[in-house]
Amino acid sequence: MLTVLPLYLGLGAVAGVLAGLLGIGGGLVIVPMLVFALAWQGVAPEYLMHLALGTSMATIIFTAVSSALAHHRRGAVRWEVVRGIVPGILAGTLGGTFIAAALSTDFLQIFFAFFLYFVAWQMLSGRKPNPARELPGPAGMLGAGGTIGVFSSLVGIGGGTLSVPFMVWCNIGLHQAIGTSAAIGFPIAVAGTAGYLLNGLRAPALPEYALGFIYLPALVGIVAASVLTAPLGVRLAHSLPVNKLKRIFALLLLAVATRMLFM
Repeated sequence: MLTVLPLYLGLGAVAGVLAGLLGIGGGLVIVPMLVFALAWQGVAPEYLMHLALGTSMATIIFTAVSSALAHHRRGAVRWEVVRGIVPGILAGTLGGTFIAAALSTDFLQIFFAFFLYFVAWQMLSGRKPNPARELPGPAGMLGAGGTIGVFSSLVGIGGGTLSVPFMVWCNIGLHQAIGTSAAIGFPIAVAGTAGYLLNGLRAPALPEYALGFIYLPALVGIVAASVLTAPLGVRLAHSLPVNKLKRIFALLLLAVATRMLFM
């Protein structure tokens, strides 16, 4: 474990800076980094994506708590929205892990790569949804939460890329949508972590120190380093041209997605 911990401390440091600098979800950075690192370690190819997704979900548990508390202190969390959407989030995310467990690494990599293409397009176009309606009723919130949860578990993210546009579309202000999304990230991460842990317990040929589909050295290293470096990214965000950096990062995402398609 000690031999690979420096690798994951380094990955966590990079992920923390990028998350703080660009305001992106940790999973968007962590999942491809984990795929490349685990492949370099010689982990069985059939479980590369499952381990990357499960470990990413576990790291988000820690980052979501601090992020949600920070937004709550600024009054930016709509807790009634959180309460309305969480049942669907829990069911969708947990169910999504069972779907992911039944899928091959090749399919999950292709799915994730196209998700990166979608996020890169969003960054390059700067397109935002036009507010068009109010929040749906209980059934609609259940369906929205379930959809966000399933997709989040399949790509190992806290859901912000999907939940923020949904809330903005429902006439919730952008700052409150971001803050509420941060709070929603915690139940997504808990359900996703539990699902990937359970689904990986009987998987053969997992690497040493794997708990189900959660790779503990990566979890420890990424969490320890990203917590320290995320504030640095926030400080840099106030002194660097973030819009230009987002365009550069979008091009990087396109390159990473293409690389994942041809691994």
